[in-house]
Amino acid sequence: MTTATTSPPRFTGRQRLILLILLGAGFMLSADFSILNVALPEVGQGIGLELTALPWIASAYALPAAGFTLLCGRLADLFGRRRLFLAGMVLLAVASLLGGFATSPEVLLAARALQGLSTALSVPASLSLLTTTFQEGATRDRVLGLNGALLSGGFTIGALVGGTLVTLLSWRTAFFINVPVAVIILVLTPFLISESKVPDRVKLDVPGAITGTGGLLAVVYAIIEQNIPAGAIGIVLLAAFWLIELRAAAPLAPLRILKRQTVKWGNYAGLVVFTMETAMIFLMTLYLQNVLTFDPLITGLIFGVPGLAAVLAGPIAGRLIGRYGYRKVLPAGLAVQGLATVPLIFVGSDRMGLALLIPALFIGFFGHVTSIVAYTVTGTSGLPNEEQGLATGLTTMTQNVAITIGIPILSAIAATQAAELTGIQLALTVNVIITFVSVVLIWIGLWPRPEQSTGAPALLAAHEQA
Repeated sequence: MTTATTSPPRFTGRQRLILLILLGAGFMLSADFSILNVALPEVGQGIGLELTALPWIASAYALPAAGFTLLCGRLADLFGRRRLFLAGMVLLAVASLLGGFATSPEVLLAARALQGLSTALSVPASLSLLTTTFQEGATRDRVLGLNGALLSGGFTIGALVGGTLVTLLSWRTAFFINVPVAVIILVLTPFLISESKVPDRVKLDVPGAITGTGGLLAVVYAIIEQNIPAGAIGIVLLAAFWLIELRAAAPLAPLRILKRQTVKWGNYAGLVVFTMETAMIFLMTLYLQNVLTFDPLITGLIFGVPGLAAVLAGPIAGRLIGRYGYRKVLPAGLAVQGLATVPLIFVGSDRMGLALLIPALFIGFFGHVTSIVAYTVTGTSGLPNEEQGLATGLTTMTQNVAITIGIPILSAIAATQAAELTGIQLALTVNVIITFVSVVLIWIGLWPRPEQSTGAPALLAAHEQA
């Protein structure tokens, strides 16, 4: 086993530029998502969208982002990761222009849907380019740590500057800001990043693509709209997808990959990490604005300042994984996220609650980002390069689905109480219980099996000891 004194990996000049492009794309998407969340009321007022329809600005993005990610991740494996990444950037630029110039709700929602599809195209492709460019182990852990830091940094900066940007200029800048960045990425990428190898004569699993994507879209829509018929259709389609994949000669998602401990429990962890934290942030936003009566700008500052801990957590998480292994860091990070949520259950209706809220957010964001990095490392470890698009597609799909379903599920729990504060406290209690139960399940699920001591790939063993 290597010692803790091992020097951190160093990047070449070309690798730094590749990181700038791929991580910059994720940072841009994260910041834009955060800016638009802050700008929702202004967008609705400016475009003539009813108050009850405002959630669809987020949902129109989330549905394709969640539903098409698995398919796009596999397409990247089969037809070229750089090609899919560039296609996503082109679509993002077009969709952002469409949204910026929109004059009707229909056009705006169509632009958001296209932005969601561009995310499904580009994010798994960029992640798989990262995981195939940088060797598994300490180097990749550091890269994924930087990725987590920049994603959190994008969210934090978006929350901090979003209200100011929209107030001083216009909500349309939330769309237009993507265009020059996307153009720069499109110009530089072909010179720095080579195309991945494409397998010979591999056909796309069309029945699997239709049933898998359709099932995901139906289930996510059912959760957003609390639509039971859509949920039933989604379950039937996903069951058909499972049967098709068992028999397909070249399946869209080889089911053997889901039997791996790392893939199965890594993605379960990601689902809990994002579902619970996204819902907590939403509930605390309601608490700050409806209970403590802060305006959106102050609310953004309250989230933004402790959010700086999330930026610091990314690089530190990569080093922790290199030293202790993802099997320890993943449940530990999730436990910190859950522990930091416990004090929030006890906040009251006076502003002294900030004395609990801000430190808890600071600690919780650190644990949250550590968990993000660890689950991404876990879900992509020990897999060959030709399946990295599928693996990153799964982790990205898990993230997008979790972000989409977390708020409606815990909001429904909160709505069972007459008083808003009581409802928030109940929902956060459920959040903590689910998180702690999941920590135990993940710890047990990732525990090395006896047969792994002889049958596991040497690569996994080396990664755990790095």
